[in-house]
Amino acid sequence: MRILITGAQGQLGQALQQTLSGEDLILKDLPEFDLTRPDCESQIVAASPAVILHAGAYTNVDGAERESNRAMVVNAQGTSFVARAAATLNARLMYVSTDYVFDGTQTTPYREEDAPHPINVYGQSKRAGEIAALTDCPNTLVVRTAWLYGHAGSNFVKTIMKLAGEKPFLDVVGDQRGCPTNADDLAKVLKDLATSELRGICHVTNTGDCTWHEFAEAIVSFMGLSIPVRSITTVQAGRLARRPPYSVLAQGRLSTVRTPLPHWKDALARFMNATSHLASC
Repeated sequence: MRILITGAQGQLGQALQQTLSGEDLILKDLPEFDLTRPDCESQIVAASPAVILHAGAYTNVDGAERESNRAMVVNAQGTSFVARAAATLNARLMYVSTDYVFDGTQTTPYREEDAPHPINVYGQSKRAGEIAALTDCPNTLVVRTAWLYGHAGSNFVKTIMKLAGEKPFLDVVGDQRGCPTNADDLAKVLKDLATSELRGICHVTNTGDCTWHEFAEAIVSFMGLSIPVRSITTVQAGRLARRPPYSVLAQGRLSTVRTPLPHWKDALARFMNATSHLASC
């Protein structure tokens, strides 16, 4: 199958390359492929893929508060370019979105049909991208995921692993709850969903949920370290962008087409074992 991946060099893009290595892949990323330029649409049309996995995005949550226009152009207008190309080709579009389209006021997992209400610019830009994808391409599946980490690029797991080896203690936010998701696991689901008939919106994360503090404690424990991991509040962390205090995603639609992903602790253990193996090679 001819599959085009945007954001191909990012952590999800590289996981997708591994998972889809047997397919005819077209890899698109900066600087040649720029979602702020209209020619990204013509580049996709010229490549003529059957499936487009749109993982390219502006993902810096705090940076989006400072660069709101750029975040919106990349995540909303850029997605419209991609979706219009998909519609021209009658291709399948898979748009990767985020739990941050929700405000976090619920205390039960968010379902696909729950109304989005993003509270930061990043979430607003990704929600605008969802609308563009669903409006501009009939054969679209929006896949919302959360707290993503992979072997490429920077992420929470890598940051905690680095700091745990340097600091006498760690301060980590304990009043935000979500679903850590291994990029390799997500890539496998995206492969399956690419050939499914599912359209609209689907939530995909590893199962289970935790706070960032609990996530960090698990990382430190897997490292075999005993340094204290102290729980702090979101206010104490002093981040620029607001975060939803609760963004756990229910996965009702995914359960209709495949088995759930493994528990986040299992996924984390596999990731850290692989990371340790790579470091020792």
